[in-house]
Amino acid sequence: MTRRDLIHKWFVYALGLLPLWLLDDYILPRYPLFGVTPMLLPVAAAAVAVLEGAYAGAGFGMAVGLLWELAYPGGFGGLVLGMALAGMAIGALAQYALSQSFPGCLLCSAAILALLDLLRVLRGLITHAASLPALLQVAVPEFLYSLAWTPVVYLLFRAIFRRVGGTKLA
Repeated sequence: MTRRDLIHKWFVYALGLLPLWLLDDYILPRYPLFGVTPMLLPVAAAAVAVLEGAYAGAGFGMAVGLLWELAYPGGFGGLVLGMALAGMAIGALAQYALSQSFPGCLLCSAAILALLDLLRVLRGLITHAASLPALLQVAVPEFLYSLAWTPVVYLLFRAIFRRVGGTKLA
């Protein structure tokens, strides 16, 4: 695969991420369900990592983490490294242990969403922001609502993968 093909491939993946980011940042927060909005960016990172593998998953996870840190207030930079590591782990898991299919993507999306919500709950408990039941009252619906978006995200990136993914352009 030439450098031009790689740039084209990742440009198309970035274009696929754009509508998800617009949904995540501008549209879905206006219409919260049960008071929560879904997190689509980690699901996107998991979907690409499942389809492309560990190295590409790490790179896309890093890009998603950077977008997340730059687009949303209150970040400290940890999501860039965290999403890169998550993308690498998910890609390796899907490549060697799970199948590169929707059930694998659903399982990996559930894992990354559970980890992110667990870290948010722990941060809330450490800073005494709220009690555990109050934090779980937000975290559990957010997890389920985000997981419900996994088929849409997977289908979008699966269509992109079938067009330009792997070594298709080579």
